[in-house]
This record gives sequence, structure tokens and C-alpha cells, in this order.
Amino acid sequence: MDSLTAALTWEERTLLQLRTLYRQYGYTQYRMSKFEEYDLYARNKDFLVSENVLTFTDLNGKLMALKPDVTLSIVKGSPDRADGLRKVFYNENVYRTGGSGRSFREIPQAGLECIGPIDDYCVLEVLLLAAESLRRVSDRCVLEISHLDIAAALTEALAVPEETRRKLMKCIAAKNLHELRALCRASGADPAAAERLAALAAAGGTPEEVLPILRALPCPAQALGQLEAVAEGFRTAGLEALLRFDFSVVNDMQYYGGIVFRGFVYGVPVSVLSGGRYDPLMRKMGREAGAVGFAVYLDELEGIAPEDNALDADVLLLYGDGVSPAEVCREARALAAAGKRVLARREKPERGRFGEVRRLGKTEG
Repeated sequence: MDSLTAALTWEERTLLQLRTLYRQYGYTQYRMSKFEEYDLYARNKDFLVSENVLTFTDLNGKLMALKPDVTLSIVKGSPDRADGLRKVFYNENVYRTGGSGRSFREIPQAGLECIGPIDDYCVLEVLLLAAESLRRVSDRCVLEISHLDIAAALTEALAVPEETRRKLMKCIAAKNLHELRALCRASGADPAAAERLAALAAAGGTPEEVLPILRALPCPAQALGQLEAVAEGFRTAGLEALLRFDFSVVNDMQYYGGIVFRGFVYGVPVSVLSGGRYDPLMRKMGREAGAVGFAVYLDELEGIAPEDNALDADVLLLYGDGVSPAEVCREARALAAAGKRVLARREKPERGRFGEVRRLGKTEG
């Protein structure tokens, strides 16, 4: 690690690695204002991670909001072109409640969006970059992928009311097979169709374990083919060890459709990455183009981040009366030129961690 990189915090180094990764695949950085008109978020509250939005009144009387989400801002600020692909990444702070939900936090977030005529390669590329993003955080990671069209097809085959279908999707998300079967019985659904849905909800594991189950179910051919292509793509990239198919990944179908996914790293009990194909959101915002993307939630990684710069300085350089400023300067610059972090003080501070304590002409442990 060079001296410039060593001066960065763990979070800054991670963001640098992610920016470098995304640029390698033709994504350009998207920059935006820290706030938007509140109406954008009021119309799409269900899309937000937290429904709480920090607002203020601008000098022109408009109600504004400190940005709680990046995707909505990118969609709003992007030209609606179905004939041109736009690939952007971002490194922005968002403002929303975190932890206990009792206070607002400034949360660093990174991610990317691919907007335009989305094809199967675009989706695969985003998935592979999501997996690579997880690897930049931890070697012990996994990307779980689902396909909402398959879950939707099997629930629609039950011919049950919309409210029951929403409840069934919640059961799939929780892998609650008991409640799923109970809902199907109570609604008079065909028992065979109910068992097919239960088989989907229970499916989870490597592509080799899950794809045979899907092939035995009446899945939409296009959706199944997309998952098979994803499995092949991950094998080609040498990332198959990170890939899992899990249909408990269920995003809001008002905003998402097709492939959705989330990422986990060892030591964090919640997902640290989430994303998917969000064409329904584009239609809701009056856009013709397709879109797929993801976000990395850096605030969730605080528990596994190594302690940055455990030492306050590599060398505490002490000097007393009678030592000329030029002599202190010469020694401090020599240490810095050797790659050391040096703190020059007349007296030893009460607190601090140092690799060594050095007095001019004398060295202490």
C-alpha cells in the first residue's frame, strides 16, 4: 500500500476501489445536488428504504428534501432515451434515519445505474459488478438472485384475490411455508398449484441445486432462460462461488420487475447491497427506457470495518528547550520522506498511540 492510499480511511479506500471498478466497465460518475423537491419522494415513498424524509423550505417557498435516495434523482435527471444506453455510477451521501430510526444520519452510499435499452448482457454485467463490489468489501460474501416474473406467474396461477397474492409474496419473502399453504387453503386455491408455489418458496442454493427445481415448475421460459444465462455468465467470470438463487428476495413489484438481488458479507446480519431491474419505476415516472442498478450501503459495514490508522502517528518526535526549529524541521521532514507519519511536540501528550517516541538524539520504546 503506497503512502497516499495508507492515508485514506477504510471507507475511503473502499470507495476508491469501487470507483475504479465501475470506471473499468465504462460507467461515468454522476454528481447531483444534496437536495431535491420533496414531491419527488412523496410520490415514491414506498420505494425508499426509510419513509422518513428530512425537509426544509427553500427561499422561493418550495418544500425541499435532503436526498434520502439516489436512484430517483438519477432517473429524474436522465434523458428519456430508449435508443441510447447510459451507464453511471455514484458516490453520494444520503440522509435518512438509521439504526434505531430515532435520528437522521448522513450515510455514504455507492452504486451504479444502467438506463436505456436494457438487454440480458446489461443485466449480467450489473450482477457481476455487484458481486465484484462485495468482494471489494470482504472475501466472504454472497449474492442472492431472484426473478419476480417467476414468483408472479406462480401466484397468478392460484387465481386468488390481489390482497391474498400480496400476503403470499410476504410469505415467500419470509420462507413461511406453513402460512403460505394456510392462505392457499383458505382462498380455495388449487392444491397442486399451491404446492408448486411452496416449492419455489423453499428453493434456495447454488444454480446447480435450484435450476432443476425451476425446470420442473411452470416457470415463464424467458425468466428461466435469463437465470440460466446468469449462471453461465458467473461461471465464465469465475465468480460462481458467490452466486445463489433465492426466491425470498422479493422487492416491491410496484417498482421492480424481472431479476432482483441482494448481497451479504460475513459478520453483517443484513444485506449490504441491493438492486434489480426497475422498469416499473421508470413507467411510474413517465419514462420509456428500461433500467437496472444497485446500491452498496456502506453504513451497514461499520461493524466489520477494520480500525483505521490505529496509531495516531508512527513517530512521536519530542523536542525540548534549546532545540532549534530548523533541527526539528529537518528531523520531521526526514521521517516524513521515509514514509512515516510524524507528530512533533514539545511535550508528550497525555493520550495517544505511537509506534515509537523519539527525542532528538534519544529514542524510547
